[in-house]
Amino acid sequence: MDILHPVELRVLGALLEKDIATPEYYPLTLNSLQNACNQKSSRDPVVNYDEDTVAQALDLLKSKQLVMRVSGAGHRVEKYGHRLGEKLNLGRRELALLAVLMLRGPQTVGELRGRTERMHDFADLEEVEHVLDTLQRHQPDPLVAPAGRGRWMHLFGDPADAVAEPEHHASTHSPLPSSSAVEARVETLERELADLKSRFEQFRKNFE
Repeated sequence: MDILHPVELRVLGALLEKDIATPEYYPLTLNSLQNACNQKSSRDPVVNYDEDTVAQALDLLKSKQLVMRVSGAGHRVEKYGHRLGEKLNLGRRELALLAVLMLRGPQTVGELRGRTERMHDFADLEEVEHVLDTLQRHQPDPLVAPAGRGRWMHLFGDPADAVAEPEHHASTHSPLPSSSAVEARVETLERELADLKSRFEQFRKNFE
C-alpha cells in the first residue's frame, strides 16, 4: 500500500467526505476541493493549502490510481473524484470511517460514531467496532490499527504522523515531492550506481 503525504491524505479525505455527505456537490472542482481541504470545522489540523499544492497532490493521487479526473457532458470545468472504494473494495461504512480518520487524525470509537453521522448513521458503538475490525483485517494490507488511548488510526500515511499529538494550528508539513523531482533523483542514483559498477570492474581487473 502506498504511503501518502499529509497533503495527499487531506485531499483524499476531503473527496471521501464530500462524496458521502454532500453527493449533490460531488465530484469537486479544484477550487471547491481546496475549500474542503481548508475548512475550519471537522479538520485537525486546520491547514491553508494554496491551489497549486492541492493540484500537485491530485497529480500524485492520480498516479497512484486513487483519484480520477471527471470531464465531459454536464461538466463545464474539470472535476475530481476518488477511487478508493473501487480500488480497495470498500463500502460506505468503511469509507466514512476512513474519511474521518484522514481528516481528523486518530479517534476513539465514540468519536468516530459521532463524527461520521452525516456520512453513515452507525446503529451503535459495536457496529463501529465491527467495521474497524474489518478494516484491520483487510487484505492484502490492514487499513487501520489501534493508536493507543482507546483511539484508532488509518495506515495510509506515516505512522509517526498519525500517533503524534494533534496540532491545532496551520499545518507546516514538508512540501510534496514533485514527479519531476523524484524522476531526477532516480536518474541521478542510477548514474551513480553505473559509475560505481564501472569503477569496481576496473578495480577488479587490476588484480586479474
